[in-house]
Amino acid sequence: MRNYLFIGLLLGLFVACETKADPFAIRKHSIGLLTDSTKVNALKVVFSNDSISKYIGGDEFTGSTNTISIFEKGTGKLLLELDPNYALDSLSTIRTVRIMDERFKNKDGLNTRSTFGDINSKYTISSIQNTLRSLIISVDEINVYFTLNKTELPEEMRYDMTQKIEAISIPETAKIKDFYIQWY
Repeated sequence: MRNYLFIGLLLGLFVACETKADPFAIRKHSIGLLTDSTKVNALKVVFSNDSISKYIGGDEFTGSTNTISIFEKGTGKLLLELDPNYALDSLSTIRTVRIMDERFKNKDGLNTRSTFGDINSKYTISSIQNTLRSLIISVDEINVYFTLNKTELPEEMRYDMTQKIEAISIPETAKIKDFYIQWY
């Protein structure tokens, strides 16, 4: 009888200690239950509580991917946009994830509402690309890149795409425009 009590107590302890995966946690190789090895055909299982919408480009010869949007059931809020490695291939893995909802965050609290100062204080900036309307800020150590609108920059830095922009030149209060995770 004592053995059954001990086994029951041990089983209860295991059940009580079971941790549930945070569906909004961003890690280097995963976002919630989505990992860098998840195939497109498994998305219905990963996002079983959400709605999945696929955009099919129609012309696979253009080289464009078909973006897959994940919406929260009930609210209809856009959570994520996924781009697979290969268009129109259900066995393809996900290459890029655009994070749309501010509830997604990493262990340091980085999310879509963060600022350049939040990024720069916690991570090493790998590169800054100057484009027509945005800056692309890459942080290789966590597989992410961010875009910042050039309107966040001082006036004299907004219009010259050839100008090399350093991290020190970007205001700490510059807001993130887009937040991406890229898996290779």
